Amino acid sequence: MENKEKCASGQQRLAALRPSMPDTSVLYDLSDFFKVMGDGTRIQLLWALEQGELCVGDLAALLNMTTSAVSHQLRALRTAKLIRSRKEGKNVYYSLNDAHVKDILEKALEHLCER
Repeated sequence: MENKEKCASGQQRLAALRPSMPDTSVLYDLSDFFKVMGDGTRIQLLWALEQGELCVGDLAALLNMTTSAVSHQLRALRTAKLIRSRKEGKNVYYSLNDAHVKDILEKALEHLCER
């Protein structure tokens, strides 16, 4: 049975909030975004790429991982549009997609350091 009881905030407050509430599909996309960023290896890759453009071999050496494992994680980050790639000869270089990604990482780290 559904709980129909309402808090003291009342109908007026709810009516004022409803128009600014994002569509459910947008909120699910936001949830997926944080799931991608919620992986420790991907966060390490994002942090490294925040410092500058790197190729798969460099990232693998930095994180002590195989190039295959790094490539797998980079694919997920690229699909989520968090990073971009640039081909130069036989090498592919990766970087953060834009300043928003850097801002998100910096704000999250700032939040954690406030504790």
